[in-house]
Amino acid sequence: MIRHWKAFVVALSLGSIGFGQDDAKPRADHTIVSPDDVKWGDAPACLPSGAKAALLDGDPSKPGVFVLRLKLPAGYKMPPHWHPVDERVTIVSGKLKLGLGDNYDAEKTRPLGPGSFYSLPPKTTHYSVAAEETVMQISTVGPWSLNYVHPEDDPRKAKSK
Repeated sequence: MIRHWKAFVVALSLGSIGFGQDDAKPRADHTIVSPDDVKWGDAPACLPSGAKAALLDGDPSKPGVFVLRLKLPAGYKMPPHWHPVDERVTIVSGKLKLGLGDNYDAEKTRPLGPGSFYSLPPKTTHYSVAAEETVMQISTVGPWSLNYVHPEDDPRKAKSK
């Protein structure tokens, strides 16, 4: 077992498993956010109303890593959608029910509680519902966007009418 870890550390240090120089961009500053410092505001217009958001690091509209927290009220439903980049999500608190596919089906969701993590490749269609108030953290790269499978689910279209 220790031999496997040593091999992993060597591979990591040599950049042979996907961590090249292009991925390690030096930063001029640092970010530290304690729970009391999280500043919640309305979520972006691409999300159904009711969610709150806090951008912890980076900029979703630009190339590079960003970290975003979403606070979803109990019963908050996210219709089937996909993203053009990987999505990496950690459930911080509450319980999210996640499903895969083009059509919402409550019977095919999987409950994810605090500490749960999921990672979806680009263009993976998925949907969710918050079984209770839920805080989730998205860590991925920009530019980021949200594309609804069914155009009538897009809240931006409803607001533009």
